Amino acid sequence: PPPVATDREEQKRLLENRPDQPQNPKVLRIAIIGAPNAGKSTLSNQLLGRKVFPVSRKVHTTRCKAWGVITHEDTQLIILDTPGLTNPLKAKRHNLDEAMLTDPWDSMKLADLVLVLVDVSDHWTRNSLSKEVLKCLSQFPHIPSVLVLNKVDILKKKFLLLEIVADLTEGIVNGKKLEVKSAFKQDSSSSAKSPLQITQASPPESKVPGSPCGQEKSQAQEGSALDRSSDVGSAGTGPKHYGPEDLKDMKGWPHFQEIFMLAALRGEEVDTLKRYLLMQAKPGPWEFHSDVLTNQSPQEICDNIIREKVLEYLPLEVPYGVTQVTDIWEEGECGELLIVQSLLVPRESHKRMLIGRGGKVISRIAQEAGQDLMNAFLCDVRLKLKVEVK
Repeated sequence: PPPVATDREEQKRLLENRPDQPQNPKVLRIAIIGAPNAGKSTLSNQLLGRKVFPVSRKVHTTRCKAWGVITHEDTQLIILDTPGLTNPLKAKRHNLDEAMLTDPWDSMKLADLVLVLVDVSDHWTRNSLSKEVLKCLSQFPHIPSVLVLNKVDILKKKFLLLEIVADLTEGIVNGKKLEVKSAFKQDSSSSAKSPLQITQASPPESKVPGSPCGQEKSQAQEGSALDRSSDVGSAGTGPKHYGPEDLKDMKGWPHFQEIFMLAALRGEEVDTLKRYLLMQAKPGPWEFHSDVLTNQSPQEICDNIIREKVLEYLPLEVPYGVTQVTDIWEEGECGELLIVQSLLVPRESHKRMLIGRGGKVISRIAQEAGQDLMNAFLCDVRLKLKVEVK
């Protein structure tokens, strides 16, 4: 993938550049939604092949909607990386601005396909979609949706995936009832390979090359698990509109078209998902020049990556009060990028925490952020951080 331009003007020019349309361009806009910390940004970075979105174990690392662009041959995928779906109460608790509540909804309005990401390592939340996610899907029932189970490498008891899939899909995928058979191999070498064989009564031509997560879709015996007279509804008719009353008793969404299982952090099975997404693209003009990787400015990427490290190394309440000010952004004598940033904190105690004993914490943040920035910009980066009480 191309690097991000280090110069704000150059990036702006790239974004304004007319797309270099191929002969028969195809395009797909993908919204990735899910609970905070499900791994949306990690998955986006893996799909892009370069780190441009901040990731952290803390919730709400992603503060704004940012786009990533994958250009492959005649196809362009636009990834709408959104903040985790949250509610006004939690937004207030984390000091989040209004955009955190509206951005995921705005992204849905633009999407041709929605990926619903669920962290299967979280035993509190993995067996049901959050109310916010269900509400989002029910508002846009016409947009095709795909269920992506993330962090399957962390799940020790793989047979639990059978139960999770049944719960999150209400037992229906692509308009057909699921017949879930366990297909375990004791010596499974890859943690992300699917332990499921999901058989649906569906025509053979629906087979996807490199089919998602090793799911075998074979033609089930007529009437074996699918009562054709049941009100499952065929994939063609599209989902009905759900009101608040319907959602109250729902744990999952019965209109997913596919299920993928992967480990985004390790990149396992991400290529399978990427191939599927490329196949879903429809004829249409590209939105960006093929040299564009993201719509963010270089400064935004830098701020986000430094903030990610601050979140990672400081106690919960501290990072949300840090203000970042870029003092210097220039090219050094040997072509390296020189960045000096001040981190302004409200209290002297926060300053001590951020600097750490012997300057250990701040130098670690600068070193790790510098590495990530080199990866994004593909050039040498010298990053200097200063901490001041504002």
